[in-house]
Amino acid sequence: MGLPAARVLLPRFWVAAALAAPVLILAMGGMVAPELMHRIDPKLSGWLQFALTTPVFFWSGAPFIRRWWTSLRDRDTNMFTLIVTGTGAAYLYSTAALLFGGRFPAALRGPHGAPLYFEATAVITAIVLIGQILEQRAHARTDASIRALMDLSPRMAHRIRDGREDDVPVGDVTPGDLLRVRPGEKVPVDGQVLEGSSNVDESMLTGEAMPVAKTAGDAVSGGTLNTNGSFVMSARRVGRDTLLAQIIRLVEEAQDSKAPVQQLADRVAAWFVPAVALAAALTFGLWLWLGPEPRLIFAFVNAVAVLIIACPCALGLATPVSLTTGIGRGAQAGILVRDAGALERLAEATTLLIDKTGTLTEGKPEVVAIVPAVERAGADASSPPSGLTAGELLTFAAAAEGSSEHPLARAIVAAARIRGIRPPAAESFIADPGVGVSALVQGRRVEVGRMISAPPEHLGDQAIRQHPTATLVSVVIDGRLAGTLVLADPVKATAPDAIAGLHREGLRVVMVTGDREATAWAVAHSLGLDGVHAGVTPARKQELVREHRAAGEIVIFAGDGINDAPALAAADAGVAMGTGTDVAMNSAGLVLVKGDLGGLVKARRLSRAVLRNIRQNLFIAFVYNALCIPIAAGALYPVCGWLLNPMLAGVAMSLSSIGVVSNALRLRRVRL
Repeated sequence: MGLPAARVLLPRFWVAAALAAPVLILAMGGMVAPELMHRIDPKLSGWLQFALTTPVFFWSGAPFIRRWWTSLRDRDTNMFTLIVTGTGAAYLYSTAALLFGGRFPAALRGPHGAPLYFEATAVITAIVLIGQILEQRAHARTDASIRALMDLSPRMAHRIRDGREDDVPVGDVTPGDLLRVRPGEKVPVDGQVLEGSSNVDESMLTGEAMPVAKTAGDAVSGGTLNTNGSFVMSARRVGRDTLLAQIIRLVEEAQDSKAPVQQLADRVAAWFVPAVALAAALTFGLWLWLGPEPRLIFAFVNAVAVLIIACPCALGLATPVSLTTGIGRGAQAGILVRDAGALERLAEATTLLIDKTGTLTEGKPEVVAIVPAVERAGADASSPPSGLTAGELLTFAAAAEGSSEHPLARAIVAAARIRGIRPPAAESFIADPGVGVSALVQGRRVEVGRMISAPPEHLGDQAIRQHPTATLVSVVIDGRLAGTLVLADPVKATAPDAIAGLHREGLRVVMVTGDREATAWAVAHSLGLDGVHAGVTPARKQELVREHRAAGEIVIFAGDGINDAPALAAADAGVAMGTGTDVAMNSAGLVLVKGDLGGLVKARRLSRAVLRNIRQNLFIAFVYNALCIPIAAGALYPVCGWLLNPMLAGVAMSLSSIGVVSNALRLRRVRL
């Protein structure tokens, strides 16, 4: 039986927090303001604590009680076994002390009667609810990721049948149907172009910003965006057979196969709970056999004292307080933690698989060089015109591209705007998908298109060496080559330092990209990466994650696109760029809000600090239990006739909790 969703737990938490606060003040206020608290009658204070704690334990903690019962029934002890056993013992003992405290032996009473531990029950229940809400919210990201992927698929398609064109739901499309795709629309299903041509933005599948030219015979995938042309396609794969549907299934499988977040306290509860139960049972048996009269009361009270002193107040606080504080510190540094478990696993990771476009690079083309063609001495009439400056070349190109929606065109227009150039108006604009555009600019015919053949001589070896992965765009004026624009997806300015920092953190960094191998290796060499997987599909990215994990590596995957979602979900820790798609962010455990890879270095340091802090807290909690359980059991009674002073027990329990919380709060000042 699992816990209810975060939205169900949240009201229980607010009730627990509102009621636990006054209980804590009544129980511990005497240490801070004894003059004020001594004015409250101890009996009245006890009944108030009982009235406030009862709904916290039985209503706010009801999901934990159900899990406690299940763990006992199935003999599968866990953190809930420990928490409910401890808080339940504290609640029942405190209730008994409130009703029958006068009958307790003098050695077990304080100056105000038998001690009460209602605050332990109320506070622990509220704190554990925080941890469970964080975990449940992490699991909820699965549904959000799937919904975002489904939203990519268009709802309607333009079907051509018997010479008529009708709009039909995509679910009614069958293989073999003829479909028209207009400019700006998404491709409805997987298929093949039969007529027409266009440029299709396939970044959702490949991660690459450059649209791909599509003509008759080329394959197209459902969910991709048709940019500027119109074409007729034949449907090939529909419904659950489309590539987008396969990506959705990959994300679902990866999310379902990932084990639930297992907090560190859970892993020790498997042996700690039976040990405490055995200690309490032995205490009860020995006091009943060897103790003084009234033996039954001594046996019961000391057995319950063992459970109370072992009540996981510090243990229950150890993990969630550190995680909550660490998550808050991460938010200050631009690290959004969606899955607390991912933060823990990040500290132990050995390998980083990282996407290229939008993660290492800016994800959009920019004009990085403008190279006018120069007339050679003695050249014939077909030589390029002389005297054209870089600014003039860009002016003509931007004017011709002003009416185009192609990403390369937008990059050229943006380059002119950045340089303060206002291109003149163009006439007779013609766009030829997959080839380029042409227009009349100031009475001259200007043609701008991607250069497919070998780079022209005027470009020079230096420009090619500086931008080996660039896209070359030729500018032809009145039939003569006027120059070349060099466009590239530049590496993020912060990437080199970030990669160096990740290497210092002991991570092996490997690029995984859908781009061609030459481009991938050029970027990898410039950044000093440890390896490259190029030309991979979304499914292959996920396979690579699983292969690295099967080899014994703990894998982080960092990406920003829809095509990265399956890999992000399958990794030990998925890290998405905040500048990326909603699908990627919903599939990841951590989000770098600013899209700055340097944030991953900070996240790694934060994760190590949090994990170290949790271990310190658990050490504090266990040392406390190791010292106090024998005393609570009455180990000193045969030696000196001394039982655990109730006041000292309360102070010791409070100090252990204060120690854990104070240690966790140090994370607010950790340097990242």
